[in-house]
Amino acid sequence: MTADLTAACADITAGRVTSEQLLDVSIAAAHAPANRHSFIRLFEASARAAARSVDLQHAAGIRLPALAGLAVSVKDLFDVQGQPTTAGSIVLNDSPPALMDCPVVSRLRVAGAALVGHTNMSEFAFSGVGLNPHHGTPANPVTAALDPAPRIPGGSSSGAAASVATGASWAALGSDTGGSIRIPAALQGLVGFKNTARLTPTDGAVPLSTTLDTACAITRSVRDAALLHEVLCGRHMRLPARPIRGLRLAIATTWMLDGLDAHVASVFQRTLNDLRCAGAQVDDIALHELAELRAMQSTGGFPAAESWAWHRKLLAEREADYDPRVAARIRRGEQISAADYIELIHLRRDWIARMNARIEPYDAVLSPTVPMVAPTIESLQASDALFFRVNALLLRNPSAINMLDGCALSLPCHRAGEMPVGLMIWGAAMTDERVLAASLAIESALASGTR
Repeated sequence: MTADLTAACADITAGRVTSEQLLDVSIAAAHAPANRHSFIRLFEASARAAARSVDLQHAAGIRLPALAGLAVSVKDLFDVQGQPTTAGSIVLNDSPPALMDCPVVSRLRVAGAALVGHTNMSEFAFSGVGLNPHHGTPANPVTAALDPAPRIPGGSSSGAAASVATGASWAALGSDTGGSIRIPAALQGLVGFKNTARLTPTDGAVPLSTTLDTACAITRSVRDAALLHEVLCGRHMRLPARPIRGLRLAIATTWMLDGLDAHVASVFQRTLNDLRCAGAQVDDIALHELAELRAMQSTGGFPAAESWAWHRKLLAEREADYDPRVAARIRRGEQISAADYIELIHLRRDWIARMNARIEPYDAVLSPTVPMVAPTIESLQASDALFFRVNALLLRNPSAINMLDGCALSLPCHRAGEMPVGLMIWGAAMTDERVLAASLAIESALASGTR
């Protein structure tokens, strides 16, 4: 498999392969057993037309568009012209086809993406686990090579990550409200970049939390993450070349390191040692402010309040058609008063200011993306108590960055033959270029080591 989308673009430019040939490989992967339950619907005809158009332009001497007719999947949360948008639910099965692409899908199409299909997801994006009782759950394709017991894909962008991990797409459009890009990326050994929310429009997407929702992508490398970020936010970046030697990094020792399983703890510590040996300055900082989030979000926070506002009429009519675990989380918002909601807005604003002052001296902050490796699907299907405990743990670290209104990238930091572990590299709002530059340096330093 070609390393990443950037390398595939170079192969097409050099005439070593065509967009259509690479799309054939992606579509074959989408139909393979490893992608059972990854897609809700495929867009084969339009994807082939897009790849063919790029090949014709290339043959005519026209410069390749940024995504070069390569396969990109779309989470079933975003409007694609001519297709229904059902958010992984049967509640919206009667929705009419979208009249137009939503803005981020339009930007992908203009950039030359061959949109291969709508991917499966946690219903209404309301879980970091990735289970879906309506359409089936995509088994984690990366852990399958290490353990025959099917493990969770991570959510809510479950099928999105699986499509990239299996080669059915080169990148996947998803959403991140509390970690829905970074959690499946971490559990499947991929790169997931959650940009500052305001940089990408969420119009034409089924909302979970209008305050926290972010449109972003899962990719195979940091350079691909930077490319997709440019496309989705419609701006050109000039990432500074940052050598690892001289980077000033912080480790958030409070809260984010609590309860790590033994494998994650070992891989995280080894990664920090590798970065220090490569010349990075890595300081421990006790961000006691992080512990305030537990009380701040004890009633369900913005996702509960804002999803209740969107779903309350649908729930009254069709609650029996919802995943009961999703319905239970949405219903928490019914108890949040307007006064509670307004107070949360003010508490968050003050908390962000204090957090930003603490992390401002650093190029980026480091933490494990999630504190565990992927548990088995069977164990979480069987127990509500275990499901909600695991879901809370998966969301704990990444959701802090959404509350911060920040940006973060999950980078694989395990070695070959090990269960996937993600390193989260994060910063304040509008430090996207700084975080991406630091991530490129860290990725390069880890790749040049012994892993």
